[in-house]
Amino acid sequence: MDQTDNNTLAVNVVIELTPSALQAIVENAKRLAGRNEKGHYKVDTADKVGEMVSRFLAENDFERFVNDPGNYDSI
Repeated sequence: MDQTDNNTLAVNVVIELTPSALQAIVENAKRLAGRNEKGHYKVDTADKVGEMVSRFLAENDFERFVNDPGNYDSI
């Protein structure tokens, strides 16, 4: 794990998301980043997926969610 700042850790995990969500991230990231002089996109779309998921978790209080034992129904 790589510590990205004093309050978070980077953790590599497998997540499930819809194909349309993945497509939206990739299309928006490419459109916003644009192409370089060689015609390549200037964005790592895999990194952008991680950034979007991390931001969503932070904005939607993932810490509160994981602290609720009622959310561990599959154990």
